[in-house]
Amino acid sequence: MGIFDSPFAWICYYFLANLGLTIHNKWVLSQLHFDFPWLLTAIHIGVSGLGAFVTLIRTKTISAPLNARETIKLVLFSLLYTINIAISNVSLNYVSLSFHQIARSMTPFFTVLIELLWFTKFQKMVTYLSLLPVVIGVIFSTIGESKAINFDSYGCILTFIGVFLSALKGIATNRMMSGNLKLHPLELLHRLAPLAFVQCIIYAYCFGEIDNLKIFLFGGSDSISFGTKNPQERTALLMKLVFNGLLAFWLNYVSFTANKKTSALSMTVAGNCKQAFSIILAIYIFATPVSAFSGVGIFITLLGGAWYSNHNSPMPEDDSLHSLENMPPDYRELVQLAVKDVENMYSHSLEPHALFQLAEFGQQGMP
Repeated sequence: MGIFDSPFAWICYYFLANLGLTIHNKWVLSQLHFDFPWLLTAIHIGVSGLGAFVTLIRTKTISAPLNARETIKLVLFSLLYTINIAISNVSLNYVSLSFHQIARSMTPFFTVLIELLWFTKFQKMVTYLSLLPVVIGVIFSTIGESKAINFDSYGCILTFIGVFLSALKGIATNRMMSGNLKLHPLELLHRLAPLAFVQCIIYAYCFGEIDNLKIFLFGGSDSISFGTKNPQERTALLMKLVFNGLLAFWLNYVSFTANKKTSALSMTVAGNCKQAFSIILAIYIFATPVSAFSGVGIFITLLGGAWYSNHNSPMPEDDSLHSLENMPPDYRELVQLAVKDVENMYSHSLEPHALFQLAEFGQQGMP
């Protein structure tokens, strides 16, 4: 395993992709004036779905057939998936990036709340205590944001609705991948993308985004920020949007791979670091003013997030459980036969041939 394929490398990829997509989304919406959240969501989902399809073909992954009930679950999940991403994109256009990131720190709080009220699932007391500073910090940040000149209450409400939907989507995703379906993350993304893409296009049409996009690209209305008839500018805009979609797929891909190669704790720490860096970069890149109230809220929220991550991430698995995977094929097969010998000794009192061979290997050294 090379340095570019190490667990640390994939954590870095995940951190950069997560941070890059967050910053680029805000830039597309505010600096490019691409005020079409449903179409932007369609780009994210379309490119991610296509990337997942290509990856599944290259890895020769066989998709399991779904029955009628499982298909209905997938369709309902796609509705939640689409609305969650779209509302996140819409709210990002109305509030500052720093406030958006701090508000999303409430996702664990809503997750615990939904599991408690809906599934009557209780957590340890330390979990509730660790979420308390997160809630207090977000309240401080909200008060600080409300005092800003450009504060938008509609965007603030949408932001918290998006956080609630994100928590709900997280619970639903876990059940889709660990319940009866047990779909691979990339297979879930591949199956989800066509449904979500069509929904986004329908929503975009209903909200007038498709007609406004024509005006945005070719001009002809003062209601749109700007329009252009220059083919080169349209091509440049298209390339930037495609790049934004590729970032979305890259984040999905590295997230799945990093989850596999590292631990949940590493992923959570990387997510917290991304929040801190995105806030700092947002203040620098977008010249976002931060009041004293907001600054205190940001600090308390980040501390609370770190406390929550430390106490609520699962312990790393014992490497011995996976040690067979690192053994030479012949030796691994012999160990498996030895296990069967032990079972046979207890059930049929047979002679443990593989155990004798394994003992010889132990004296001579593993090949």
